[in-house]
Amino acid sequence: MAGSKATPINEIEIIGEDRLQTGIGELDRVLGGGVIPGSVILIGGDPGIGKTTLLLQALPKLAMAGEKVLYVSGEESPRQIKMRAQRLAVEDPALFILAETSLETIFKSIHELQPTVVVVDSIQTVYTDQITSAPGSISQVQEVAGQLMGFAKRSGVPVFIIGHVTKEGAIAGPRLLEHIVDTVLYFEGDRGHAYRILRAVKNRFGSTNEIGVFTMKDAGLEEVGNPSELFLAERPERSTGSVVVSSLEGSRPILVELQALVSSTSYAMPKRMANGVELNRVSLLLAVMEKRLGLHFSGQDVYVNVVGGLQIEEPAVDVGIALAITSSLRERPIDHRTVVLGEMGLGGEVRAISQADLRLREAAKMGFRRGLLPERNLAKLEPVDGMELVGIREIGDALDAAFA
Repeated sequence: MAGSKATPINEIEIIGEDRLQTGIGELDRVLGGGVIPGSVILIGGDPGIGKTTLLLQALPKLAMAGEKVLYVSGEESPRQIKMRAQRLAVEDPALFILAETSLETIFKSIHELQPTVVVVDSIQTVYTDQITSAPGSISQVQEVAGQLMGFAKRSGVPVFIIGHVTKEGAIAGPRLLEHIVDTVLYFEGDRGHAYRILRAVKNRFGSTNEIGVFTMKDAGLEEVGNPSELFLAERPERSTGSVVVSSLEGSRPILVELQALVSSTSYAMPKRMANGVELNRVSLLLAVMEKRLGLHFSGQDVYVNVVGGLQIEEPAVDVGIALAITSSLRERPIDHRTVVLGEMGLGGEVRAISQADLRLREAAKMGFRRGLLPERNLAKLEPVDGMELVGIREIGDALDAAFA
C-alpha cells in the first residue's frame, strides 16, 4: 500500500467516540455501553426468537433529532412489518422500511435517505450483481457482508445484520462472516419459556461475557433488571435435589436453581442427562463423588437441570451440582436459604472462585442467609451483612455443612 507508514504505538492517537444509546439497557450492556458509530453488528438466533422485535424496538430510539433510521427487509413486506410494529407500539416517523434484496438498490436508497442507523434482515436474502451465484450462497454472503462493512467504516453509520442459524444453532453461511463484523450477538431462548437471553460471542468494543435478559410479552420484549428474581420465582422450599448457585455472567452475578433427580434403574447402562450444564462435567463430578465419598451411582439414572434453561459454563457451580445430586440420592432437602459456591477438583478438593464477594452480596439481597464457599475465598472475604459464611476445603465438608 503506497503511502502506508509504520507508527510507534505510543504515538497513535485515540479519538473518543460517543456511543449511541439504544434506549434498551440490556442491549446496551451486551454491546459494551452502546453502539459504536461505523460498527457492524451481526445478530443470530432461531426463527421467531425475537431478533426483529428487538431491533424494531431499538431503532426509533437510535434516531437522533431530525434524523432517520432504515430497516431493510428481504423477507417481509412493509405491510407485514407495519402490523408487527403496531403490536409493539412503534409508530415513529423517523423509522423507514425498505423491502429490497438487491444490495445496489439498498445502497441507492441509503444514499438518498442518509439514515443514522441501518438494519439488514437478513444477510442470506441480499445479493449483489457483482456475483453471479444465488442469494445465500457463500460467495454472495461474503461479498455482501464485505460491502456493508466497507460502507459502515466509510460513512460512520452503524449497520445491524440479522443472520439465519443452522439447526445446530450457529449462524448459517461461511465462518468468515463472523470474522468480518465487529460484534456477534446470539439471541437465545426456549419457546417454552418467556425469557430471552442476548449473549455476545465476539465484541471488538466491549466484553464478551455480558448477557442481556428479556421476557417476551404481547407488547414485545421487556427488560429484566433482576434476572435472579426471575430464575428463582417458582422455587419450592422443601424440595430434595434442589440447590441455589451463583453464576457470574460478565459483571453480573445471577442466582439460579440447580435441580438433580437420582432414580434407580434396572438397565445395565444407567442414563445420564444434563440440561444447562455440560454433560461431561456432570459425569466427571459423579466419578469424583464415587471415588472420594463412596457414593454409588452405577445403578442410578442421574438427571441435572438448570431451571429456566440458562446455560452455565463456569466451574463455580461444581459443588452445587454435587450437593443437588446427593440431596436427591439421600432424599434430604438443603435449606432453601443457602447458596453454594465452589469448583471441585479431581481429588475432591474445593477450589477458590472469582468474585465471591459480588456473588454473596447478590445472594444477601435476595434473602439468602447462609453461604457455602471455598475456604480460600472465605479467608480473603469481608463479612456479608445478614449471612452466615461457611468455608469448605473438600466436598465432604460441603456435604456435612449442607445437611447439618
